[in-house]
Amino acid sequence: MHINTRVFGEIEIEDSKIITFDQGIVGFPEMQRFAIVHDEEKGVNAGIRYLQSLDEPEFAMPVMDPLDVMPEYNPEVEDELLKPLGDFSEENLLVLVTVSVPREIEKISVNLQAPIIINAEEKKGVQVIVENGEYKIKYPIYDILQEKKKSAEGEGN
Repeated sequence: MHINTRVFGEIEIEDSKIITFDQGIVGFPEMQRFAIVHDEEKGVNAGIRYLQSLDEPEFAMPVMDPLDVMPEYNPEVEDELLKPLGDFSEENLLVLVTVSVPREIEKISVNLQAPIIINAEEKKGVQVIVENGEYKIKYPIYDILQEKKKSAEGEGN
């Protein structure tokens, strides 16, 4: 499938890479088909990837692995909310959080309260709201990313 995206221009998405969100994502219930796309120049391990809508090519949401910024991240999610994922094990689950990148980059944050959970084997996804108040909607990550960058540069020497 070829789509013309706002962020990446024209890209090709293999059918095997399409993730279906039967209930859409928070705020966008009509968008149900997505693919995870990354910046080829920065590589897969650049941290931030994009959840690219295949239903609305103009829409791409930056996402990242929450463990990159909060190693102890482990929200409790009711089993009922995970039913759309089908049969899964912890090994085939991919958990992502949305990234908010404002004009002032120092205020970059992730939403730890609404993780996106994907069954990588079944290619099914769901976005859930963690209700217990333990995690923030705007968890600041600028300082964490700067520290990681310094560590990586130090290891390269």
